[in-house]
Amino acid sequence: MVVEESEGGNMSFNLKYISLGVLVFQTTSLVLTMRYSRTFKEEGPRYLASTAVVIAEVMKITACLLLVYKDSSYSLKALQRVLQDEIINKPMDTLKLAIPSGIYTLQNNLLYVALSNLDAATYQVTYQLKVLTTAFFSVTMLGKNLGVYQWLSLLTLMAGVTLVQWPTDTMEESKQELSAGSQFVGVIAVLTACLSSGFAGVYFEKILKGTKQSVWVRNIQLGLFGSIFGMMGVYVYDGQRINENGFFQGYNKFTWIVVILQALGGLVIAAVIKYADNILKGFATSLSIILSTLISYFWLQDFVPTSVFFFGAILVIIATFLYGYEPKNTSNPSKA
Repeated sequence: MVVEESEGGNMSFNLKYISLGVLVFQTTSLVLTMRYSRTFKEEGPRYLASTAVVIAEVMKITACLLLVYKDSSYSLKALQRVLQDEIINKPMDTLKLAIPSGIYTLQNNLLYVALSNLDAATYQVTYQLKVLTTAFFSVTMLGKNLGVYQWLSLLTLMAGVTLVQWPTDTMEESKQELSAGSQFVGVIAVLTACLSSGFAGVYFEKILKGTKQSVWVRNIQLGLFGSIFGMMGVYVYDGQRINENGFFQGYNKFTWIVVILQALGGLVIAAVIKYADNILKGFATSLSIILSTLISYFWLQDFVPTSVFFFGAILVIIATFLYGYEPKNTSNPSKA
């Protein structure tokens, strides 16, 4: 019995950190490819971010359908029965996913607004506030009890990420090119995205951990609403440009890489939420920022690291280990 529990614990531990590792890789790759795809000089119109979001949702739904099909022993009848029982016959449970889905769609659009009005450093630093908003909603909505070490790690993380992304003189010069109004819009957009990210992530975590339903079925439900909300946004905000140049205007191989990585991100994040939690997801994202900065220096050669950067990197690493530290309680060995 003890051996079985130990093996189960080890498997859960492995799944947690494997999913976190994949998330770091996916986030890092997405940042680099998205930066390149948005700055790549090419004739004709640039691809519309709103359409990329929708295509990513469709890809995520397709991937989840294939995974459910695999879990159904590759039986179309079994797949149809699962979808019928879990989605169509449970309309109230399905409708619950409309809330986080709509918020995620809003969040994705807000991030593009933020990146259009703020430099990358200011955006990345400010967006890390989602770690604190996630912690807040985890405590208020899930009733989690964060210890002193965990709260200290959150503060250390924020200090480290801020130092890592500290604006350089070049960034300060680029800031001057933006008007005060556009900077205000960008800051409001990213702050709203932080709040929406924290709430939607914890809400989705509560749904996932409060049911025995497959995480892939939940993602199909989430993707369905995301596609609907996304298409509404596409034709409200970009309808005229689509009529002029088409839905897939400006798409190239880099655009498709970004879309695929976005679709993969939704699946990886779902796995992280299932096997870990939203706050650990925030730490993985923070580590990916450090990796992105290092890769930018060594390969893209558009960043010069400073002593402040290295100090910030150390703080983030310390914060990561500090969050996972749990003092031993000899008087009560059982865990809640």
